[in-house]
Amino acid sequence: MEKATGSPSVGGSYPQKNAEILSSQYGINLFLAGLLLTFAWAVHAVGISKSHLLSYLITLMLIQLLWMLWYLCRSCTQRRLIRDKDTHAGARWLKCGITLFAVITLILDSFKIGYYIDFSNCLSPTEGIFPITHAVHTILQVYFLWCHAKDIIQSFKTLERFGVIHSVFTNLLLWTNGVLTESKHQLNEHKERLITLGFGNITIVLDDHAPQCNCTTTTLCSIFSQGIYYLYPFNIEYHILASTMLYVLWKNIGRKVEHHQQHKTPFKFHGITVGMIFGLIVLTSTIAIVVVYLIQIGGSKIKSELALTMFYLHAIFVLALMCTAGIVALLIYRLEDRSLDNSKNPARKLDAELLVGTAAGSWLLSWGSILAIICAQAHPKYTWYNLPYSVLVIIEKYIQNLFIIESIHREQEKVNDDIKTLRIVTISRGSTLSLTPSYKEIYNGRAARDSGEAPCLLKGSICRRENGGGAAAKEEKSQENSSVMHSASDFSIYSSNSGTNNKRRILKNIAAFLFLCNLSLWIPPAFGCRPEYDNGLEEIVFGFEPWIIVVNLAMPFSIFYRMHSAASLFEVNCKT
Repeated sequence: MEKATGSPSVGGSYPQKNAEILSSQYGINLFLAGLLLTFAWAVHAVGISKSHLLSYLITLMLIQLLWMLWYLCRSCTQRRLIRDKDTHAGARWLKCGITLFAVITLILDSFKIGYYIDFSNCLSPTEGIFPITHAVHTILQVYFLWCHAKDIIQSFKTLERFGVIHSVFTNLLLWTNGVLTESKHQLNEHKERLITLGFGNITIVLDDHAPQCNCTTTTLCSIFSQGIYYLYPFNIEYHILASTMLYVLWKNIGRKVEHHQQHKTPFKFHGITVGMIFGLIVLTSTIAIVVVYLIQIGGSKIKSELALTMFYLHAIFVLALMCTAGIVALLIYRLEDRSLDNSKNPARKLDAELLVGTAAGSWLLSWGSILAIICAQAHPKYTWYNLPYSVLVIIEKYIQNLFIIESIHREQEKVNDDIKTLRIVTISRGSTLSLTPSYKEIYNGRAARDSGEAPCLLKGSICRRENGGGAAAKEEKSQENSSVMHSASDFSIYSSNSGTNNKRRILKNIAAFLFLCNLSLWIPPAFGCRPEYDNGLEEIVFGFEPWIIVVNLAMPFSIFYRMHSAASLFEVNCKT
């Protein structure tokens, strides 16, 4: 195991490259083994039970716990050492977001423990051990990410590569397990609705993994079993966010960074009122639509068609607004002359790749719907709304991806030095006296010191001039002559920046509006409002089983895209 060294030699780079390749292959094989085990359990393979899958996941979590404890202990012993940090990784708002999802995940684990206690007579002990291990894993992992997400590891690099990549794929497998469990629940509900609506031409078999025994407390069992599936969307987002943060940590191992000052980008509500108001209207209306949809769908054929029509009309309106907002933002960018930041940044590169990669899930579903509408022989009225909806989904993601990727690659605007100069104007004898040194003095910092003068006002502290009376009179006269010139120059400076400020305000409002819209569009599929299941046209054209497989594969990426877009737009709003 190698320790940190100075500037890497050509020969020294080979072991590190080999370590990166070996660790990535280790992680991929770890993931594929778990993925195959998950698939075997899902299709009821002979000799594979849920306890085998949970045992594998428990083992992976325990190994990660040991590695994190070792890393934390080693960091405590070396806390006095100055370490490199990636200022772009592990933003505070991202840590707060993952903490929120982790808290809800802990509630989910408590529900699973309660569920196990009620059905303990016929459940495997691993189903009780898993949520306890997962809760401990969640708490320690969130603490680890809060403290070390920005680390650039320069010692024990080979060991750390394996530890971090193990953590990445452990979280991906936990994400896969959550997605599969939640998808099976949604599929069962969809099949029950089809049975209610009397679809006899589709072979429907419920995929039931329910315990084969009675619950000790019926009321609590109902609360736990139903509540678990409402909490799964947050657990799914928690694990995918954790895996992305850990992946950035893995990419940063052994990286050489340039030391430069990172501008802090705090979030402020000031100036984004319009975007927030329109976004909150969309969010509120979406929640109402989802509630009505879930109540109406499956009740009867007429109610189901009305629910689908209502969903499509609302989604078409929201997507059209988002397309318009994105086009306006891109036009503003075309009018500005600002260079792009092309420096190496693993976090930013991953953001862009995830946006395009996960958008493919929605594009796959949209093209499937378009093809089904074109090829279908019969077209119920409500299915025609699916055509503009699917087209707008494709276009909106094109525009939004371009806006976000360009935004995160744009260099932050540097504030003009003239704007930074603080001015105090006092009224004395009916004339305006400037108490600050001239711009020349600001740029040539020694001018004030050479003349024996001190700055008038700097960060709230007022200084007095020490010159004699004659010098003061001469200075006062010169300041009176130059006051008009200073006022004129100030006016030109502020007027030239007013246009930039207006564009900036518009962009911030657009980012805020798109942020809330993406949260709104995350809610329907995450909580069971999935017209891709209930539309029925695609299932007739492609067949029930093939289309369900496509939906189950593409939907998790579509859901993650919305949450990841919301996170990226929050960052865009802070940087703008």
